[in-house]
This record gives sequence, C-alpha cells and structure tokens, in this order.
Amino acid sequence: MTMIPTTSVTLGSSHEEEEVEEELLSLMMDNDVAPPTTTTTTTSSSFTPDQEKQIINDLIHVSGSNAKPGDLFYLLSNRWYMEWLRYTGQDSDENSTVSTVCRPGQIDNHHLVIGGSDSYGDDLELLKTLQEGHDYVLVSQDVWKILYDWYKGGPALPRKMISQGVANKTLLVEVYPLCLQLIDARDDKQYAIRISKKATVRDLYNQVSVLLKLDEEKFRIWDYFNKKKSSVLAVADQDLEDANLQMDQDILVEVEQHLWPSGLGLDSTGNGLALVPVEPARSSITIAGGPTQSNGYSSGYISNFYEGNALGSPLTGAEDGYNLSKMAKGDRGGLSGLQNLGNTCFMNSSIQCLVHTPSLVEYFLHDYSAEINKQNPIGMQGELAIAFGELLRKLWSSGRAPIAPREFKTKLARFAPQFSGYNQHDSHELLAFLLDGLHEDLNRVKFKPYIEIKDATGRPDEEVADECWEIHKARNDSVIVDVCQGQYKSTLVCPVCGKVSVTFDPFMYLSLPLPSTVTRSMTITVFYGDGSALPMPYIVTVPKHGLYKDLFQALGTACCLNSDELLLLAEVYDHGIFRYLVNPLEQLFTIKDEEHIVAYRLPKKQEGFTRLEIVHESKENGVRKRLGTPLVTFIAEAAQKSEDVQNAVQMVLSPLLKVKVCHPSNCIHTSMEDGFASENDIDGLFNAGNSGCRLRNQSVDKMELDQLSNGMDSFILSLTDEKGMHCSSIENDFHFRQDQFMRVILDWSDREYGMYNISFLEDLPVVHKTTTKKIRSEAISLFSCLEAFLKEEPLGPDDMW
Repeated sequence: MTMIPTTSVTLGSSHEEEEVEEELLSLMMDNDVAPPTTTTTTTSSSFTPDQEKQIINDLIHVSGSNAKPGDLFYLLSNRWYMEWLRYTGQDSDENSTVSTVCRPGQIDNHHLVIGGSDSYGDDLELLKTLQEGHDYVLVSQDVWKILYDWYKGGPALPRKMISQGVANKTLLVEVYPLCLQLIDARDDKQYAIRISKKATVRDLYNQVSVLLKLDEEKFRIWDYFNKKKSSVLAVADQDLEDANLQMDQDILVEVEQHLWPSGLGLDSTGNGLALVPVEPARSSITIAGGPTQSNGYSSGYISNFYEGNALGSPLTGAEDGYNLSKMAKGDRGGLSGLQNLGNTCFMNSSIQCLVHTPSLVEYFLHDYSAEINKQNPIGMQGELAIAFGELLRKLWSSGRAPIAPREFKTKLARFAPQFSGYNQHDSHELLAFLLDGLHEDLNRVKFKPYIEIKDATGRPDEEVADECWEIHKARNDSVIVDVCQGQYKSTLVCPVCGKVSVTFDPFMYLSLPLPSTVTRSMTITVFYGDGSALPMPYIVTVPKHGLYKDLFQALGTACCLNSDELLLLAEVYDHGIFRYLVNPLEQLFTIKDEEHIVAYRLPKKQEGFTRLEIVHESKENGVRKRLGTPLVTFIAEAAQKSEDVQNAVQMVLSPLLKVKVCHPSNCIHTSMEDGFASENDIDGLFNAGNSGCRLRNQSVDKMELDQLSNGMDSFILSLTDEKGMHCSSIENDFHFRQDQFMRVILDWSDREYGMYNISFLEDLPVVHKTTTKKIRSEAISLFSCLEAFLKEEPLGPDDMW
C-alpha cells in the first residue's frame, strides 16, 4: 500500500461533502490506496497538488494491472488533462512550475462530441476524427470518479474494454462502438444504433425490440449491406464482429406478416456455407469445378475454372451477386475492385497484389483443401486461407461490381487485432502478416523436425546453399514458399581478425532502400571561445545518415582545429542555447535544415575551469528582450572574483570592437581585415585578464580615450540560472566558487552599441537553405534499389554481428 503525506485539512460543512468524502475514501481503500492522514473530514478541493498526483497515479497503476474485459474507461479531454498535469507538476515542460500554474477548472469534454457545448444526454456521439493522446486520454472508472468529485464538469463518456484476437488476446478500449443504421421495412424510418462489436446477435435483437417496441419473435433482422439482403441474422450467441457487420452499415428489420418457415436456409451461426469446406467432400470434383489432380493442381492456367458451369449445385455467394456458374468460358475474371470499409486501402492494395499473382490464382482456384493444416500451433486452423480463397474466387468471378471484403476483414481482425477497427495501417505490415499466415495455414509439413545447421567449413557455396534450403523446406513447405520465398547469401568479415562468416538465409520480402543523395551539406557558425577571431560560418559535407561525430570531424578539419582544442556544438533558438549537441553517436537527422547550429572553439583541458555562457539582452520601451547569439568561454582556475568574469566577457567580445584602445601594460595590435590576434597575446589575455585592444575605423579624441581606458570597460552583468528565471547582479565584491557552469546576462546599453559591432552576432545562417528552383527528380528503378540493398555496409559498435 502506498502512503500519502500527512496533512491538515478544512472541515466539510455540508452533508453532501461528507458523502463525497466517504465515497472517495472507500474507493481508495478498495483499490489498496492509502488516503492522506487527516485531522478532520476533507472537502473536495482540500488535497494538495502532490497529494492529487499521488492518489491518481496509484489508481492508474492499480487499474492498469487489473484490467479485464468489461471494465469501464472514460474519455477525458487531453486539453484539460494537460492543465491538471501542469498543476500537479507532472508536465514535461521545464519552464512550467507548480507555483505559477492555477488549479484547473471544471472538466470539459464537449469538444469531443458532435454538437459541442450544445450536446446533452447520455448517448452522445463522438467526433469521427479523434486521436488518443492528442484529443483525449483514457482513464479508468475509479480515476474518473475521483476527478469528477474534485472538479465536476463533463459530460461523462464511458467506454468498455474488450478482448480482441484468438491466439494472442489483446485488451483495448472500444472508443468507437459499432454504429448500425437500422431501417424499418414498414415505413422506411431509420434509427442509429450504437452497440459493441463484441455484443451478440441476441443483444442486437433485444436492443431493437426495446427501440421498436416489438416482441423478438415478431421480427427478423437482415444484414442489409449496400442496400442488399445478404443474410438474416440468426438469434444466437454470435458476436456482431463475427457476423461481418461493419461500421455505419445498414440493417433491415422486417416485421412478421404471417408465420415464417421455421428454417431460413442458414447454418447454426447464421452464416452462409463456406466456399471451401473445412471437411471437404471426397469426390472427383474440385472446389472450382474442374477435375482433381493428385497434387492439388490442374494443367492449364484457369482453364478448368470455366468447366464448373455444368455442375448441378454450383458454388454461389449471395452477397455481391457472386456466382461462379454464370461465368462463361470467354469471360475474363479478375476485373472486380474492392470496396473500402473505412480506411482499408492499405488492405485492399495488398490483396489486389496477391490475387493477381498468377501462381497464387491458379492454386486458390483449384482444390487446396487437402493442404489446409489445422494442426499447426502457430497457424490459424486454416481459417485465414479459406477466407482468402473465398475472396480470390469472388474477384475472379464474372462481373465487375466491386467486392466488399467483409468476411476476410473479420477473420483478419480475429487473428491480428492490430488491424481491427477502421484506421489506416501500413500495407507492408499487413502483407507480411498475410503471407506468414497463409504459409502456416497451408504448410504441408504437419510435424516440424529439429535439424541442426552445419557450418560451411570452406565448402562450395552451391553445396551449402542447397543444404540450407533443404533444411528450410523440411520445416516450411507451402505454396507461399514455392512462390514468394527465396534465399540470399550474407557474408560478414571481422575487421579485427579477418574471419569470414557465410550464411544462406531464406527471405520472403526485402526492405529495399531508395537510392538518394548519400551526403548532406550543413552550415555551422564557429565562435572563438578565447576571442581570437570573428565568428565564421563553415559549410561542411557529411554523410546523410551519419552521426554527430562525422560532423565534429568535418567541421574540425574545415576550421583547422588545433590538437588542444575541441568543438562544443549547440542549437540556438530565440537568442538562447536550446540544447548542446554532445553525444557523438546520435544520428545527424535529428538536426533539421531550418535550425541554427553554432560551434564554440574551446580548450580541451577543462579541469578546474568554469564554463561561462553569456546571453545578451537589451531594454526597449521598458521591455527587456534577448538579442544576438550567446557566447561561451572559460574562466581560469584561479579566478573567483567579479573582475575575472568581467575580463572573460571582455576577452570574448574583443573581436567585435569598433574602437582601438590600448592599455599601457599590454597592447594587442590587430587588424579589422582579418579580426585575428596573435596567439601569444591571446594567451596573455586569457590568463591575465587584461583589457586588450579596441578597434575602430575612425580616430577618437583624447577625452574619449581617457574615459574608455579608466574604468569604462565594466559591463552590467547579472548571474542567472539555466532557465533564466532568477537574476542577481554581479557587484564588485562578488565572489563565486569554482563550478563547471555559469550563465550571465550582458545588458547592452548605448555604450556597448557604440563600442561593439553586434551585427556579427545577428542573422545566423540556417543549417541548409532550400532553393525554390525545382529540380526534376530522376526516375528510380527497381534495379537501382536492389543495387543499394546489395552494397557492402560497415557495421558500427552498435551493430555487432
């Protein structure tokens, strides 16, 4: 049990508040969550933000570990939830603090439902485009009850958790229940019915009975998909999902006018008979109507397919007008399209690829029932293969009307819950699952033997390849292996010892890279941490899919980095350092073209030194704003006073000086043309903290020279934290302890604007500026993609073979 800190709270004054408190405490104790120890009865707003966070997090943990089908979850506005997270200090935004965030108002879920704030009632319909994590979050019933007790509001949007899948059960919340458009055949009135797809046909009859005030024995419900009577929904304990009912489809209610026949020509589940029987009849007639071959194949591509129209009991499908027997010998099949069932174009495109593969068409148009493997523990008892075979036959029957793949989608959702619902998915993922599933359902190997793979030991490639393929075929033998699988040779060479390892691996699909530009140009502005030169932009070329270390190396070479120096890269955003780029193994694609990246040249030896970050600000019309680019330098080990900070700032700004002022003790001569000072002079400036030289194109009078050389060099500096939230002035008696990091704000007044040319700190170039001129892209061939796939690839430390 998790304990929550003790607190003293306010006395509740009403009987209603006492009831709310008792319910809250009971709910927390039921879930093994300890309430805060109080001296009196609490009101609904008496918990501190930390206590609210602790209570809710404990309940979320409990509900997540004990979730089961039938549990209620509630949709909660993500907008309101983010406000609550900020209030309780759980927001990821580093700039938000609990002390500055107000307590959220009432829960407002109106923007999640159709009708918005004008919607009322218990049966509210959600907007169709909601996304979890963006528009809403799901919370358990216990969490919702506590949040509602604390904040009130609404409306409540409860949804049930259901179990999806057959082999691998998946728990998910049914945010969008099945919506059916009910049509009353008596007067053509239409009603919207929302019901769980895991509800039974009997539940649907009960709901329609209540809605229309009819006895269940007095009416029947038709599957009225595409305004066609497909089949009567039998009163049975069959899930609506298994009955192939789709979102927003029509169902038709017919009321009894006279006594109906007791039988409706349906099986016990209310489904039509499968085209491929699970227990096929042993006869000389194939499923497609042609003569049976001993191996399940027929000579002549699809020729026997047309001979079935003389059969006495042709195979038909009432839905979609599918009838194999009506297909004349001259008709050309395979011209039917697939109807979209929501966002199922990913599924339809994959299916069309497979049903137009000649070898697969020939296989599924003939009798393949003998090869259905119902014993395979990692298969689907042949159900997926049967559903795919039925769909392929419909697409290759006569006519060009689009086919609705409802039965196939239902089977797919049963065995692959990730493809359930009506959202878009990846075509390759669907195709990979479908090929694997068809292979396992049609695997001719009923019991897979264990075979140990031998090493190549210098044998010829042909011998090793044949041996590996025989081992693979001993465990995997199906039409999918025959048509869709191959073998490739993989060679690995150890860069240390030179050992060569050769393997021959089976494959069913290849993920081919698209050949494209393998390099990328990046513009980085380099700043000198010792003030020895003006900032300079460099354009470097790096591998497009390279790492930060490739950028470090290329930029170091471009700017002639010394052996005792390093580059500290940073992203500048809104005149501040947004992040430092320090991980050499991070991918370069994390740096976008529109970003501003700078690099600071700093000494490698940093032990005992304090890194100083200088942020620039100015005051305009009473409002402070940031400007320029931050500068980074180091303060020597022995420095601990305010004048040391002043000297470091003066040193790093020295290349930007407009005026030339020399201190008698140490005068550094530079030229504005190149902005460079001699190395010895800079070293003396870095260690001693002298004022250095000032550059100006025009001469100044003696009074100005005296003023600039007699204490006018002090800057207005303020010490601040990493977030820039707290500032403290750096006075003359300021002392600081040696630390690894210090950030100061430099206040730019008219004096600084007159002495320094800040334009060198403005207008940073972006990483890459795209041109508006359109370049005609070259056509990419499949051969070029294969070439890119077959190129030798060096493996890094993270890809050890």
